[in-house]
Amino acid sequence: MNVGDKLNDLEFKVDEDKIINSKDLKGHNLVLYFYPKDDTPGCTVEATEFSKTKNKFSKLNTKIFGVSKDNIEKHKKFITKHSLTIDLISDDGPICKKFGVWVEKSMYGKKYMGIERATFIFNSDLKLIKVWRNVKVKGHVEEVLNFVKNLD
Repeated sequence: MNVGDKLNDLEFKVDEDKIINSKDLKGHNLVLYFYPKDDTPGCTVEATEFSKTKNKFSKLNTKIFGVSKDNIEKHKKFITKHSLTIDLISDDGPICKKFGVWVEKSMYGKKYMGIERATFIFNSDLKLIKVWRNVKVKGHVEEVLNFVKNLD
């Protein structure tokens, strides 16, 4: 997805009983952040910081969702363990591919496929207005919040 694209016809699986589609999100700003794996150091910091600032985002008519390939059961454990207040989306591939965050990575010289840490902001018409790629966790949530505060 590129800045200016609209979020159309996507369904997000939050848990066994809760599926959110793009029509449910219209009328709200949307922060969709992608992260590699539940309960790892950077991902935990990012999720807890988004949770701590959720009320500030809500006052700005903004919903927050974290996306990883972890399954719903793993998300539930992560949410409980760290008292997270944001919804986490379980993606088996199509969302990550649509957003271009399923990329080749390298660790200790070994190449593998994984999720690039990235954040996408959509306005209330679900038009993509801002993208951060290769996100560094420290200070990122504050940067996203400041961006949303300056909308309109």
